[in-house]
Amino acid sequence: MAARDYYNRGQNIVYNRPVLVLFAVIGVFLVFDIFRQLETGTIAATDLMSYLWNGLVLGMSLGLAGVGLSMTYSILNFANFAHGDLITSGAFAGWATAFLIAGLGEFSVEALVLIGGPIAVGSNELGINVVNTPLALLAGLLVAAVLTAALSLLLDRIVFRPMRSADGVTLMIASVGVALFLRNLITYSFLTDSRGLTGGNVPQFTLAGVTFGGHQITLVVVAALLMLATHVLLQYTKIGTAMRAMAANKDLAKVTGIPTERVVKLTWSIGGGLTGCAGFLIALQQGTLTVTMGWDLLLLVFAAVILGGVGSIYGAMVGGVILGIVSRLALVWIPASFLLVAAFVMMIVMLLVRPSGLFSGRTTA
Repeated sequence: MAARDYYNRGQNIVYNRPVLVLFAVIGVFLVFDIFRQLETGTIAATDLMSYLWNGLVLGMSLGLAGVGLSMTYSILNFANFAHGDLITSGAFAGWATAFLIAGLGEFSVEALVLIGGPIAVGSNELGINVVNTPLALLAGLLVAAVLTAALSLLLDRIVFRPMRSADGVTLMIASVGVALFLRNLITYSFLTDSRGLTGGNVPQFTLAGVTFGGHQITLVVVAALLMLATHVLLQYTKIGTAMRAMAANKDLAKVTGIPTERVVKLTWSIGGGLTGCAGFLIALQQGTLTVTMGWDLLLLVFAAVILGGVGSIYGAMVGGVILGIVSRLALVWIPASFLLVAAFVMMIVMLLVRPSGLFSGRTTA
């Protein structure tokens, strides 16, 4: 391509997409400012690496939590506002199991399972962490996945299946009601106190001045494996092919003989299972559990899904990682209390520059 062609192409971009050019200039300025601050010593390289690592941890949790939300949208075509409380449900189910296994024989079942109650056993008494009680945590992760998948199927059967022909707005409003019901049910069962989950000496190591926590590493590794398994499911199995076909064209999928109702059930099961795992891992990394945990994360999960492209599963994964890293990298310029602002500014910029998201919207793969 001749120099003249490059010039004309650049001129067209400046005239036709001035917003894109403006944000590109701001992005280049920020990158140069990071190098300037590193060179002048305003920020240490270890601090920058810590921001990136903590951003990756947050991003992997958002990406994993967003997969189920994207599946629901791509197959059933509605924004499920109950997704946050499904995250909370998985976390409570998994941690009740982990507490029960870790303390069985030493404490009463009632004291172990009612982890929010006044007679509950403290996490320090059990010493739960990835080294002391790996089997209890593994059992908790599995139960979180299975029970959240079962809960998702039950909600579909009772609430969403009778409304299958309703429009997206009606289903979205119904999901808000489901969210409120779930939250009140959890509150009734476990009370509202914030509870510590882990105890003992949690392993961690330092490399190049950056501290890597054992529970952070667990979250990143398990989330990456689950994302890889989702990729294999979508690309190399019959059910994955059927899910992609339904996401692309539901009517055509019916005509070609795909059992659409079965695909819907599997979508709820797989999405719910991944959502439960995300809730359990996020609680593990945070070390605490509250009734509003999933609801507090819901806006960030939605932001990650929108950033990647609503309905795109790969978009949810990548969008979550980008959003997590950007929100933590923003500490270079803004106080920690404004981190959420940075994440949502990133989402707004993406909507202005590429409204359909990084992966261009509704597609399961």
